[in-house]
Amino acid sequence: MLVSCEQLAAHANDPTWIVFDCRHDLMDVAKGEQWYREGHIPGAFLANLDTDLSGEKTGTNGRHPLPSPAMFSAFLARHGVTARSTVVAYDDVGGQFAARLWWLCRWVGLMNASLLDGGIQRWVAEARPISTAIPVTKPAFFAGRADSFMISTVDEVLSRIGRADLVLIDARAPERYRGEVEPIDPVAGHIPSALNRFYKENLKADLTFKSPDEIRKGLVDLMAGRSATEVVHQCGSGVTACANVFAMEYAGLKGSRLYAGSWSEWVADPSRPVATGPSSSV
Repeated sequence: MLVSCEQLAAHANDPTWIVFDCRHDLMDVAKGEQWYREGHIPGAFLANLDTDLSGEKTGTNGRHPLPSPAMFSAFLARHGVTARSTVVAYDDVGGQFAARLWWLCRWVGLMNASLLDGGIQRWVAEARPISTAIPVTKPAFFAGRADSFMISTVDEVLSRIGRADLVLIDARAPERYRGEVEPIDPVAGHIPSALNRFYKENLKADLTFKSPDEIRKGLVDLMAGRSATEVVHQCGSGVTACANVFAMEYAGLKGSRLYAGSWSEWVADPSRPVATGPSSSV
């Protein structure tokens, strides 16, 4: 699930390894492409969060609704991905955006997907090459099939609030969870009964991942005896939450799900309840 810079460099000329640059700025959505054109890992393709890793917005389905399985499969195929490919995603924030591509790959059945541990900062720190060349795509065939079990809907979350069989984990920063600030969405706060685990709790200071055992301990404490299959992850728009899904899988806690619409979908309907207050972060 995690690829080191050394491993990625060793496969620099391997056509079965397909690399995607997922850098993004939620407050300036043009930044990702700008950064990519200024320099990226050689051979990496750009994966734009808004156009490649998200679907059509309706005004009620959140800021980053899931693309259709066909749309995402076509994106992968355009960049040479087949069922035998190894996909590696990276960003510059410890997997906040790269994990979305990882999750989408798993969702459509491409299990051999990984994150670059430490992202592009680690790559640069190890004095590895950066390129401004835009790689030529070699379209392939890939037909993914979505796994519906990996998703939880807004209606399901609403119906299970407060029940013992739901562990809702919010991946946003604690101050957003508590409702003290809200830089993006129109309403501050969190879904009632949600627990807070900021996705950066899974990372070391250099944005590489902590050990599976260390991550597992924190998550098991938060789950309080409940199973991974009772866990649903959410965030602001279903992107950062994928980093917590990744962390659970990496720590051996299999089977948690994603509430893809997340907070931005939740608050689109003013009748849905909102909570504020202290974080339950670990």
